[in-house]
Amino acid sequence: MSQSGDRADTSKVSIDTYDACVDFPIFDAKSRSLKKAFLGSAGGAIGRNASNVVTVEALKDITLSLREGDRVGLVGHNGAGKSTLLRLLSGIYEPTRGAAVVRGRVAPVFDLGVGMDPEISGFENILIRGLFLGMSRKQMQDRMDDIAEFTELGDYLHMPLRTYSTGMRVRLAMGVVTSIEPEILLLDEGIGAVDAEFMKKARIRLRRLVSRAGILVFASHSNEFLAQLCTSAMWIDHGEIKLRGSIEEVVGAYEGPDAAAHVRRVIAETERE
Repeated sequence: MSQSGDRADTSKVSIDTYDACVDFPIFDAKSRSLKKAFLGSAGGAIGRNASNVVTVEALKDITLSLREGDRVGLVGHNGAGKSTLLRLLSGIYEPTRGAAVVRGRVAPVFDLGVGMDPEISGFENILIRGLFLGMSRKQMQDRMDDIAEFTELGDYLHMPLRTYSTGMRVRLAMGVVTSIEPEILLLDEGIGAVDAEFMKKARIRLRRLVSRAGILVFASHSNEFLAQLCTSAMWIDHGEIKLRGSIEEVVGAYEGPDAAAHVRRVIAETERE
């Protein structure tokens, strides 16, 4: 990972942002209790724009340059701006000021349930979710048997999604997500409600997914996951990049020496595998 301008643009897959800011206007903030509550809990700085509208500055002066092979973890408290940054890089949000230039096919994985229909079968949802993530119908049909085997859902795949437990839905979504071929993978951790043995299997597939991606940007509260999947990290705090460096360095600054030591052990174990 480098600052903008540190490397020549030799790859077709790249992410560059230049002093990018994302502001959210809060209209009539004084008179609405909901907006007052939002202002009190927002992670970014609060101010006013040129039209004197109250705004939350969710991201401020984000400058970064990523190229093929970069695997970047995002750390920071809830509301710090990690998810907003992922949405900026995906094109969901455009910068209010500054610029963001992304080259390559982006696979945004922010919510494992997005793109799924509770009224249709698991098999049909595999196809729809794959199309949502940028895959072709043929690509998903070719992967159907592999995904079905991974989920271990058996005959439930013929039944409507509304009949699934939360854990079963996660299994289905994980099967689809880990089958795609992304150039740029933007991953916001939303994994849970599955048993430990399946989680172990899912992590193996996630690591294979990351190996296929040109660029990974991964927001997570799991230091173990970050150590397994990423090679560098950024600490996002109140919408700004507070620190960037190795996983161990950034996690240590954010959470302390014990967390850094744990990351060091996980990295060593991962390298031995």
